[in-house]
Amino acid sequence: MFSVTVRDHIMVAHSFRGEVFGPAQRLHGATFVVDATFRRSELDSDNIVVDIGLATQQLGAVLADLNYRNLDDEPDFAGINTSTEYLAKVIADRLADRIHAGELGENARGLAQISVTLHESHAASAGYERSL
Repeated sequence: MFSVTVRDHIMVAHSFRGEVFGPAQRLHGATFVVDATFRRSELDSDNIVVDIGLATQQLGAVLADLNYRNLDDEPDFAGINTSTEYLAKVIADRLADRIHAGELGENARGLAQISVTLHESHAASAGYERSL
């Protein structure tokens, strides 16, 4: 399986409900380094997995909708604990929608899988991967 990874970052504020989250139940900020990895079993007719420029641009566009936001105030996340794992899924799903809409180029429709990893720090990360 071939892969290409592009990277960006976001800064958000949010809080969690539930004792498992301890002090993170209070409003706090988080900065995530975000990796989006695109995979396919065979290279396309240009011998690439995906156009890196378009992949970077579309990841940035998806993240722009989250960046510098208090996720507690966003209608899409009402009543949802926006854990790192959950945000990885949201980003992957939004990128998948853009792939299906042709926003990463026609050849990107041949992608087999996408995975998104959010790095909380040098010691912890969480991710989500899905088929396309």
